[in-house]
Parts: sequence; C-alpha cells; structure tokens
Amino acid sequence: MTEPITPDGETERDEAREVARPPGSNTPETFVVVGGGLTAGRAVETLRSDGYEGRIVLLTDEEELPYERPPLSKGYLLGNDPRSVVFCHDESWYAQNRVEVRRGVRATMLDTTEHLLTLDGYHELRYDQLLLATGSRVRTLDVPGAQLPGVRYLRTLDDSDDLLALLRAAGGGRRMVVVGAGWIGLEVAAAGISHGLSVTVVEPEPCPLRRVLGDELGGFFTALHTDHGVDFRFGASVEEIRGERGGVAGVRLSDGTELPAELVVVGIGVRPAVELAVAAGIAVDDGIVTDERLRTSAQDVFAAGDVADSYRPWLGRRLRVEHWSNAQDGGVAAAHSMLGHDHVYDQVPFFFSDQYDLGLEYSGFVDDVAAPDVRVVYRGDPASREFIAFWLRGDRLLAGMNVNVWDVSGHIEAIVKAGRPVDVARLTDPSVPLESLAG
Repeated sequence: MTEPITPDGETERDEAREVARPPGSNTPETFVVVGGGLTAGRAVETLRSDGYEGRIVLLTDEEELPYERPPLSKGYLLGNDPRSVVFCHDESWYAQNRVEVRRGVRATMLDTTEHLLTLDGYHELRYDQLLLATGSRVRTLDVPGAQLPGVRYLRTLDDSDDLLALLRAAGGGRRMVVVGAGWIGLEVAAAGISHGLSVTVVEPEPCPLRRVLGDELGGFFTALHTDHGVDFRFGASVEEIRGERGGVAGVRLSDGTELPAELVVVGIGVRPAVELAVAAGIAVDDGIVTDERLRTSAQDVFAAGDVADSYRPWLGRRLRVEHWSNAQDGGVAAAHSMLGHDHVYDQVPFFFSDQYDLGLEYSGFVDDVAAPDVRVVYRGDPASREFIAFWLRGDRLLAGMNVNVWDVSGHIEAIVKAGRPVDVARLTDPSVPLESLAG
C-alpha cells in the first residue's frame, strides 16, 4: 500500500493509523460497521444488547445518523410524519452505548489480510470484525437533459428533504413526470397527487410492477392510481428531458409524445454498492456473496442488507433483497454472527407499501411471475380493494400479498417457508383461518 507523504517527505502513516488491538494486548476488540442505513443501526444495537463490550465504530458517508428508508417515500414525503421518524436512534443513544459514529466518512480501501480499512483515501482503521452494510445506489437516467435542475432521485434522506420541499412548493396543478412504475415510482406518484400536482408516470412495460406482480395485479395498481388522477404512459421510455430558463420544461418520449413538466422524478431501480468489496477481492455476484450466516469470502468480514447476496436454506439458493425487513433482520443476524453465535439467516422476504388509502404487505419470493407454471389466486375480491393474492407453483405457495387485510403476513410467511403442499380451496376460502394452513 502506498504511504501518504507530507510536503517535507516525512511519512504520516503512524499518525494516520488507528490500531484496533495490538498483538498480545488486553485492548478490547474493535468491530466496525460500514453503512448508515437500518442494517447498520440494527447491527450496532444488537451487538450491545447481546453483551458485546468492545469498541464499535460505525462509518457512514452521509452526514446523518443511521436511518431507515421507507418513510422517505411514504409518511415523511407525504408530509404526515416528522423528519425524526426516520432515525434508528437519536444521538444520545450512540453516546450512551459507546458507539462511535463517524459521519461524512468514506471507506475507500479494504485490506482483508491486514484487517485494515482506509478512510477517505488516507486515514487507516484496523478492525477485528467488519460488517459491510453499504446498501445500494440509484440507477441513473442516461438521456439528454438528465442533469438539469428539477430532475430528482429518491434514495437518501437529503433526496427526500429536497423532494418534499419541491412538492410543497409546486402544488396547485404544477406538473410532475415520474420515470418508472415500480414501488418507489408509485409511492412518489401518490405523494405528488397528495400535494396537488398533476402526475404522469412513464413506464416501458404495459403496466406497473409487471415483473413483480404480473399483468393482472399490475392492472389493479393502474386502476388504483388512475382513480386518483395519475396519467400513465405505458410502452414508452424517456428519450430527452427538455430544459428552459435553467429548469425542466418537459419530457420527450420514445413514441414522440411531449409531456410538459416542471419536475421529473426518476425511479428506475438501484444497484448494490459493492465497489469496496470488489476492490478487496471479496466474492461478488448479484451483490456481496455470503453464506447463511452472512459471512463473506474474506475472514472476519460479513455483509448484510441491500448489498448482500445471501444463501437462504429455505429457498435453496442465494438471494439479494432490497426491502426494509431484510435490512432490519439482516442487521440483527449479522451482529449475531460477528459475535460467533450459531445463527442462520433464513428469512422470507417481506415488504410493505402505502398508496393513498391502500396498504399492503408482501411475503415470499417469486422468481418469475410470468412462468407458465406460476398462477395467482385470491382470497377475497380485488375489486373491493380488501383481499389477499397468492402465487403458487403447483400446490406450493411461493408468496402472498395482503391488501388492506391485516395480521396475516406471519401466517403467509410460515406457509411459504414450510414448502409443503397446500389445499388451494382452503387457502382461498375467507372462512378458513390462515394459521390453520401454516402447520
């Protein structure tokens, strides 16, 4: 590793390096967590609650304390929840629990042989156990005009702060184009409607959420948003964002349509933030590869949350999940593994969404909703907007989504995880308690 050199040629390596635990000393171990999201917050919380007394250092490249992301596109963006609702803990909690939170700090290099992190390209920190909870980054739109003021993304708290201010200032019929009809795009569209904007959603697929839910339920969400005034443009993509007087003036689509707009919000997915792991030679596939205990290919290095491509015994394969519960549960599981507990992380994916007066929870995983052997059945009538949808392969339940029906997600998860045949007639019968099918 190249040593930093001062102007007079003296090496500053010793001053820049923090020693975690010198050989032969009684200094407590140092556990380092890289990340500022819910995974990181839950990991350090669990380390302390499980009795770890050593040093904990949490590194985040944002200026905020660790926070969770769902409110950024839900209650906070709607203006219903205070900003404070996003944070895992307040500042006093970290002080009381002796967690060193270093904000605005980037881990730029990882030496897994020496157990050494380089921070901001210069400062060095040794670790005994390391958790990579680096999360994911938004995929950006690569078209002319994509860098104009008035083009926004939603991933960080700063993004949500900025977008909320724009939505509040732009009400009264101002026009917003949302690029992408995934969960974030639909939640942003709902927020725009609630703030009084005119909203158009552009989506290349023929309906929202097609790859997640399929055509039939994608049509359900089309109707939900259309009923609230959203205009959809399906089968088209953005070719150019036009500017005027330093801001956004409109969007030109691939079919030649021109959409006037003062604000454009892009929600076309995320990618795992694996750069640190790749540079360190840690195995990476769809994300940082881990086993069922969230251990990476490097000794004493773990990964959890959005960035982790983890083996799930119940599924028999690795899976990377970008949802709240994976961050929540993964942070807890990683802490257990860092402490040497025999803890297998085998959670069924779960997420939730709130749009207008509709709330939903989804439990399970379907690798291809369009596969000919996958079907969807219902308990209740989707037209009533109170129902449960189930995805099955044969008589095995793959996933379930409860819409405005509550206290059932745990039962759905149990049925999915059991992997046993289910009686579809009983599954779809509202008079049959779901817990009776969980076994």
